[in-house]
Amino acid sequence: MKPPLFTKLLVANRGEIACRVMRTAKKLGIRTVAVFSEPDARAPHVALADESVCVGPAASSASYLNVGAIMQAIRDTGAAAVHPGYGFLSENAAFAEAVEAEGVAFVGPGPFAIQAMGDKIESKKLASEAGVSTIPGFQGVLQDEDEAAKVAAEVGFPVMIKASAGGGGKGMRIAWNEAEARSGFAVSSREAASSFGDDRIFIERYVQAPRHIEIQLIADSHGNCIYLPERDCSIQRRNQKVVEEAPAVGLSAETFRRMGEEAVALAKAVGYRSAGTVEFLVDASQQHYFLEMNTRLQVEHPVTEMVSGLDLVEQMIRVAAGEKLSLRQEDVSPKGWAIECRVYAEDPLRGFLPSIGTLSRYSPPTPAAVLAATPPTSSDGEGVDSLECVRVDEGCIEGGEISMYYDPMIAKLITHGKDREEARERMIAALDRYTIRGLRHNTNFLRSLMAHPRFISGQYTTGFIGEEFPDGYAGHQLAAAERLDLLACVAALQQAHQVQSRSAAPAESRPACTSLLRLRIEADGEEEHDVEVAAAAGHVSVARGGEEGWHRSLRLLHSGLGAEGLLEAEVSGGEALASRLLAVQVHAQRPLGWEVTAFGTAFNVLVRSQRVAELSTYMKPPAASANSNSLVSPMPGVLVSVKVAAGDAVFLGQELCVVEAMKMQNVLLAERDGVVSEVLEQPGAVLSTDQPIVAFADKAAQKAA
Repeated sequence: MKPPLFTKLLVANRGEIACRVMRTAKKLGIRTVAVFSEPDARAPHVALADESVCVGPAASSASYLNVGAIMQAIRDTGAAAVHPGYGFLSENAAFAEAVEAEGVAFVGPGPFAIQAMGDKIESKKLASEAGVSTIPGFQGVLQDEDEAAKVAAEVGFPVMIKASAGGGGKGMRIAWNEAEARSGFAVSSREAASSFGDDRIFIERYVQAPRHIEIQLIADSHGNCIYLPERDCSIQRRNQKVVEEAPAVGLSAETFRRMGEEAVALAKAVGYRSAGTVEFLVDASQQHYFLEMNTRLQVEHPVTEMVSGLDLVEQMIRVAAGEKLSLRQEDVSPKGWAIECRVYAEDPLRGFLPSIGTLSRYSPPTPAAVLAATPPTSSDGEGVDSLECVRVDEGCIEGGEISMYYDPMIAKLITHGKDREEARERMIAALDRYTIRGLRHNTNFLRSLMAHPRFISGQYTTGFIGEEFPDGYAGHQLAAAERLDLLACVAALQQAHQVQSRSAAPAESRPACTSLLRLRIEADGEEEHDVEVAAAAGHVSVARGGEEGWHRSLRLLHSGLGAEGLLEAEVSGGEALASRLLAVQVHAQRPLGWEVTAFGTAFNVLVRSQRVAELSTYMKPPAASANSNSLVSPMPGVLVSVKVAAGDAVFLGQELCVVEAMKMQNVLLAERDGVVSEVLEQPGAVLSTDQPIVAFADKAAQKAA
């Protein structure tokens, strides 16, 4: 039996990527070491490791970015190699140099490549010298807002203001005019300093309506380098990727080849080794422009693994151990299609504000459940295993905490199919069966994206979310047929629950049961429906007063009849000719109805007898809450700055303060004209959701003044 590539691997990271790296290390027979901050003492990555070392308190700067503490952990545990994951120290050349100086293998590129490609200004110069297509712009470092406005005008609006050390959408702003160039420089430099400890900013021409296409490459230390199937990462919000897929829809083979060859040329120019990604913007004519090179493993690497059949972490470890690549370029070909959705702790219905709290219930979808909901219509293509149709890369467990100190990602959900449509259908089925309770999350938004006509067609660009959701996300708007399907499923749930509570006999042997119910989805303008529900032997019929178009027949496939669970039903009837499968997450039974999620959106559905419904019309509506006369924090975070003082007059849209949460700076604006009566919190304060920051004088006081 061969000895392991390394005796012990320290993973200098946390969360899902630390767990991901450790699983591959264990597969290779390598012992693992976790580092953790004080609040992460019971985190899953710590439990998964063979050893663990605390490297500091909650703040990243004092723990996961604490090079001294991590180097001491390497010495104390005798680790032979270090994998940095992504984020934190993964693109820190000084850290890589310190690891190698210690005689320990760094599972990533050498310090020179990290430094050269990590500086976006220098990387563009090197890319141009290597023959890679680049975006026009000003590659110097901007000194202040005045210079930013001047340079932006010279480059030509619109421009992209970017942090030289940036990544993950941080320190980036689009400016369409001089005022936005000034404000964008100020916010981007602050965000860059906070996230990367480097506030250098540059400007380049903003390529309108582009696609964001990435080339994944692997290089060894023997001069070999290959590129893998491309990824399309165009679906972004605030320059933060939300959905990725591989390969890219409609990208020509010639464009892919040119991009791949340029990526390899750039890698060789800086002596690159390990896995890396060269990112491009591709316009409507398929002209491509170099964006940046990420000298680390990417968040979205699973889609490449799915379609290439490679374990990229394993390849990184083997390269770090001095092995040659076992693949040649001609051996690379995509197998099927893969889509990844990033599941975040954020509230899409409140402007995607971060959410923190305890995962009171956490149950990711299983391959078996998704495969049952979306059985292959034909034999999967070569190398596509339907039993691996779903993958969940996660770093959390039920009962775990999502903290304000770190990235809000809960997990990455990846589906695979023989083609794009099968991968998309499996993603919808997986999202419908992903249960997360205790905090807000974005699976509702992700499901809406998967069902959007532009996503289905593949005709989208990086502006997709802003164009299709210009006023924010309000949840899935039920079509008439979907509304009736949902009501029928809830009626069936109610009936099944009533029958089960009356009898302990098996469902197939229970007598038929009929009820008269009144149903209504709690939303403005929703009408009530009086229906007759008949249930027998796992089949339910729901009809409304002889209306043929309303009638629904349901075959219950799986019922969660407790306080929480999953109802799956095959629904037929109505105007649709074909039957359809509907999955309804049951969150709780209420005194008069159910809390459920269907089509990715949460609903409260009232279920009452007709008599109770009639009596409820005599109940008084709840008193309206008093209108707050304060600016409140829309999220938990740290108050970075306050731009007003008591007595100041403010106008609609004026910047009042900045709150930083989960590494992003959020500018809070005045929602109306007014006068500040008191500043309630000072910079540095740790805020909770809805905590008042600035109080305003009431209208009477303003008039008196």
